[in-house]
Amino acid sequence: MAKNPAEQVARRPLTRDLIVGAAITIIERDGSRALSMRKIAAELDVGVMTLYNHVPNKGALLEAVAETVLADLDVPASATGPDRDWKLNARTLVAAFRATARRYPRTMYLVLTSRVSAKSARRATRRILALLATAGFDDETSVRALRALMAYMMGAQILQDGAVTMSHGLPGDPADPRVDLDPAETPHVAALFEELTRPDPEAEFELGLEMLLAALDRLPRGDG
Repeated sequence: MAKNPAEQVARRPLTRDLIVGAAITIIERDGSRALSMRKIAAELDVGVMTLYNHVPNKGALLEAVAETVLADLDVPASATGPDRDWKLNARTLVAAFRATARRYPRTMYLVLTSRVSAKSARRATRRILALLATAGFDDETSVRALRALMAYMMGAQILQDGAVTMSHGLPGDPADPRVDLDPAETPHVAALFEELTRPDPEAEFELGLEMLLAALDRLPRGDG
């Protein structure tokens, strides 16, 4: 059956940006395993083969997804000036990562755990390494500090998502029979039970970040 002319006019022309946007929507809504060219085509109500006029394969699509998501990490150069304390600059870059991870949690996880080589990821890496070099850290220490920051940011995000999910499934009363908790055996855990079931992701992340930055700040380094 021929499509209504009004529908044909209303439909937007297919573009690479539309395809990438649909891919991100699917990942965030259904998870990365659900992503396929066929599902994207269904999302956009187009034929599968038309997608290949804009992205040659799924690998290229993932690269484009990574570029789109990680573009938010490109904070203005003026926000991380060399005249500022290096820890302030680090917090600015970490905040950009954090905001992006909150906006695209599933997509960010996919990007960081897959073998994509997005230019935005390389730019972010160069920014952090330059920041550490300006602070006076030598090459080896800069690389290790970069890895420590990335491990903390990624790990904290995954841990906090899991902690929130876990706490929502826990009963709120330590006397609840579903709680296998003996105050005589674990008095400290019993005393902190309510605190353990009320995660505060933002406060916990900020505290952990300050601890990590303080530890890095104590490492020996030159004058920058």
